[in-house]
Amino acid sequence: MSDAAERHRLQIEAWNGPMGVQWATNEGRTERNLTPVTQALLKAAAPQPGEHVLDIGCGCGGSSVAFAAAVGPTGHVLGADVSAPMIEVAKATALPGMDFVLADAAAHAFSPDSVDLLISRFGVMFFGDPDAAFANIRRALKPTGRVAFACWRPLAENPWVRVPMTALRAALPSMPPPGGPEDPGPFAFGDQARVARILTHGGFAAPSFEKFEFNMRFPADPVVAATGIVMIGPAGRVLRDLPEEAKTVAIAAVAEAITPYIAGDIIALPGAVWLVTTTPV
Repeated sequence: MSDAAERHRLQIEAWNGPMGVQWATNEGRTERNLTPVTQALLKAAAPQPGEHVLDIGCGCGGSSVAFAAAVGPTGHVLGADVSAPMIEVAKATALPGMDFVLADAAAHAFSPDSVDLLISRFGVMFFGDPDAAFANIRRALKPTGRVAFACWRPLAENPWVRVPMTALRAALPSMPPPGGPEDPGPFAFGDQARVARILTHGGFAAPSFEKFEFNMRFPADPVVAATGIVMIGPAGRVLRDLPEEAKTVAIAAVAEAITPYIAGDIIALPGAVWLVTTTPV
């Protein structure tokens, strides 16, 4: 099995295990935090009434619902994700003109030349084999189709993850090493050159990148906020299998680190995003 194939297999396994369950369980909190990104993605993608949209890595369906409202009753949105726990949550949100499918973007037989607009909100960074995935979903796009997706900029520009992870590295005796440059993960699409290489290899034009910043918002109680933060993202993967005593130490360390970010009745941790747009060639 190639390295890309093995990375791909592990991602599907992870999103159908405890990680997928945890994201599905925390769907409401996560969706509220990501609403500004959804609105920015809607602006970048400019969906039109009647268009057919494919939402790759749709998760629990929040972005799909927003785009379904934009394309209206004459349009259609298909949300696809590899995570069975998240797709089950998404199906409960489905409106008329929406469908959700448990599907691997690298292998699923999407209807060819059927999609006007391909979108993703923080889904494409987790492709284990991005070259295969983009080549496959390229076939679903009409020749006149468009692509718009949101992905995180590098870790250094994202205090909402960098601050907690720095605290965890100081508090815990051992931490898993950071992923390699080709490994899937939240910041795998932070490097513009890598994103451009993947897209052009997959049959797309050189992409455009637009910066977007917003705040991930958590309760002003640092311990409550830290407990929520360590349930999602890289911190969640680190803490998931730790004993309870170590989790208590870790949450206390994160709580101390995020206290300077209290702003009134919230803790506001900055997030930095790329809005990427391109077209098939």
